[in-house]
Amino acid sequence: MELTGTRVIAADIDTVWAHLNNAETLQACIPGCQELSGSPDEGFAAVVKQKVGPVSATFKGEVTLENVNAPNSYTIVGEGKGGVAGFAKGRADVTLSTVTEGTELGYVVDAKVGGKLAQLGSRVIGGFAKKMADQFFEKFQKTVEGRDNDASA
Repeated sequence: MELTGTRVIAADIDTVWAHLNNAETLQACIPGCQELSGSPDEGFAAVVKQKVGPVSATFKGEVTLENVNAPNSYTIVGEGKGGVAGFAKGRADVTLSTVTEGTELGYVVDAKVGGKLAQLGSRVIGGFAKKMADQFFEKFQKTVEGRDNDASA
């Protein structure tokens, strides 16, 4: 399944890049993220709890950064295992470019799921993946722009 999108963030490219590489920012923005540790150089380890349709699971996984071209682009590669629920793995090509309003962040995500999650069907998984991406980038934009005062987001 592939997802693409762009979002204009009212901040300079170096600020956006710094947040994309900050474990604290990423943990705050990833929906359901309970733990995130590591660094951009060594990779990140994460624990994320999610409910996809009728399947609830806690995923433990690792994320690494490849093709790093600071502060313009990188590829995020990750895989998470949720026990009997199955697994999710994917990669996202993230690009940053300077625009009049600040920085345009573009992304192309390619994700795959297996196990019970795969049995839910592509419509359910696709809808869930889009919702997760939208939530992440909305929260990321608010955090970077310094307007993240909505605790319920």
